[in-house]
Amino acid sequence: MTTTEPSRIIRVAVPVPLHREFDYSVPEGQPLPVIGARVAVPFSGRKLVGLVVALNPPDAHDRVRPIGALLDAENVLGGEILGLGRWLSSYYQHPLGEVLTTLLPGAARRPVPLKIRRPESWELAAAEPDLARAPRQKALYELIRTSGGALRAEDIRAAGFERTHIRGLAAKGFIRKSENGAPARAAAPAEVALPVLNAEQAAALEVLEAGRGFHPVLLDGITGSGKTEVYLRFIARVLDAGRQVLVLVPEIALTPQTLARFEARFGAAAVMHSNLTDTARLQVWLKVRSGEARILIGTRSAVLTPFADLGLIVVDEEHDASFKQTDGLRYSARDLAVKRARDLDIPLILGSATPSFESLHNALVGRYRHVLLTERAGGASLPGFQLIDIRGHALEGGLSEDLIRAIGTHLEAGGQALVFLNRRGFAPSMVCGHCRWQARCPGCDWPMTMHQRPPALICHHCGRRQGLPESCPDCGQNALIAVGSGTQRCEDVLGERFPDVPVYRIDRDTTRSQRRLEAQLKAIGNGQPAILVGTQMLAKGHHFPDVTLVAVINADGGFMSPDFRAPERTAQLIVQVAGRAGRAERAGTVIIQTYQPDSPLLTTLIGDGYRAFARQELETRAAAELPPHTPMALLRAEAVQGEDARRWLEALARHLGPGLSVYGPAPALMPRVADRLRFQLMITAPSRRLLHQALLPLKQVEDVPRGVRWSLDVDPYDTY
Repeated sequence: MTTTEPSRIIRVAVPVPLHREFDYSVPEGQPLPVIGARVAVPFSGRKLVGLVVALNPPDAHDRVRPIGALLDAENVLGGEILGLGRWLSSYYQHPLGEVLTTLLPGAARRPVPLKIRRPESWELAAAEPDLARAPRQKALYELIRTSGGALRAEDIRAAGFERTHIRGLAAKGFIRKSENGAPARAAAPAEVALPVLNAEQAAALEVLEAGRGFHPVLLDGITGSGKTEVYLRFIARVLDAGRQVLVLVPEIALTPQTLARFEARFGAAAVMHSNLTDTARLQVWLKVRSGEARILIGTRSAVLTPFADLGLIVVDEEHDASFKQTDGLRYSARDLAVKRARDLDIPLILGSATPSFESLHNALVGRYRHVLLTERAGGASLPGFQLIDIRGHALEGGLSEDLIRAIGTHLEAGGQALVFLNRRGFAPSMVCGHCRWQARCPGCDWPMTMHQRPPALICHHCGRRQGLPESCPDCGQNALIAVGSGTQRCEDVLGERFPDVPVYRIDRDTTRSQRRLEAQLKAIGNGQPAILVGTQMLAKGHHFPDVTLVAVINADGGFMSPDFRAPERTAQLIVQVAGRAGRAERAGTVIIQTYQPDSPLLTTLIGDGYRAFARQELETRAAAELPPHTPMALLRAEAVQGEDARRWLEALARHLGPGLSVYGPAPALMPRVADRLRFQLMITAPSRRLLHQALLPLKQVEDVPRGVRWSLDVDPYDTY
């Protein structure tokens, strides 16, 4: 510690789970940083990278430790994102140091320079050289000259020149390495005839173009209605005005096909998702921040990227749960998109065939403009729905004989069938037919899923894995039975019943590599009869023009769940996967197997559509004082000894301010995960402002009992 002049003290947010920042001094001779610059600082025996959040704070200590190094001469986040970080910390009650670190790409959290890496490039160094005796060097010189005076080495090689030609010109002093690099020779977008918009699409585009500044639009269009074409038309106008565009998609798997459409239309687009290396992610981040990249397509965290001149945000499939971060800083990318668009006074498009209840509620109360697309683009017809009552029926791999016959009929007609079953593995449970023993995860007290390829029992909650037993561990009898059906079992049954038709299984187990998924999708796209078996991955945005039958194997579970959001998610999945049927000139059919054909929720969804279902459920939520009508937060705690977690939540409840409705502590809907027992407090308030005020005292809580982990989730997506 040293005594320091007040004018040399800075306040730094460091990535630690504490709701406060720390003061450091800037040694004499070093320049003073600006707010938003990164600094390397010593902290509790470690060296951390933090961000400067204040200069010369009036309440600073006069004896502070000096910083290790100043890493930037500028605010690396920019004013807008730095302000967003402060809002995130306040709204989600998360430490500012951890929030600001989350806003930085992984590579920028280390003490390294933030610099766009330029590929090797060469530029002209002398005019009118005499190269009559070196025709290839002369041709290379002319290529660089006609390319604007600078060209990348990779483009030079692509044009048929060798490294010796480059060295020869450089040795004569006619070209030199470019310090600033050269722009990539991106292929210009092909001249393609744009599809003719139908009346609804044209009206939607007119609404978007008529708005000024922040005007959020909920583009509520059935699957196949041409929402993407409306996005693309409006994006073109934003790009023509010289501004940038952010497009959020829910899944990495959707990024390549989205990128392909954008590149075909606009020539180039940047991509950001978690499969990128830290280095690649940083380079995309820097190019977007500088304005070099005009379009960014990304998953959830892309919403945190700084832009030079952002002019539009599009959130595709805005209802998807993937937009909610479920650990650490538990933010909603959709909600942040709304916040950023409002702060920047720019338009926002939220697109979905099954809008979230939050967005529908905002449309109903007039916060969003609600634009409907009720017809499929290109004249394709909507699929028809059929219910199969499977009460008392014997099922094979989860499939009824009626459904198997229907699949055969569609295959014989040259169509493809999509079988949706939101359960991975071969069977969700294994039991002994002699003593009723059940394979359960010892850490979660939950049935382990049986897999056959490779053979194993796997807990899908904590990841525990063990081999398949040959006999019952309790009674020793060879009477083990696979109970229920997962995608593997369904795949096997369909392969046996239709041996001449390829069966493609698409779930998390078969799509661990993007290359394999793309190969499967390409094979499906050849138009030959085929069967697709998969989980919710199949419901998200894929275009299967030859699928004429969609089968939903088990539609009942979600409608019976104790989680109040489960019916909404289940209805969205059913409608989304049903939308894969009949998207081209072929008519489509959707068959739903159910043990509850008279369920009011299911009959409303099938008979009256998603919007009628949503209105009915929104009324139920309002009567129960649940979101989106009533703001909510969840306090969660877990410990090896469940009583420790429960008592801690009781202690936290005493810190909460007045005016709240507090329910619990109660066991979580899944009470045990990875050997830890979980409890939660559900907190609601009459207004969002009151909720946040009442949660503020939790920032002062630091003396956490040993072995207890706790978290606060504002606007939780689920109650598990």
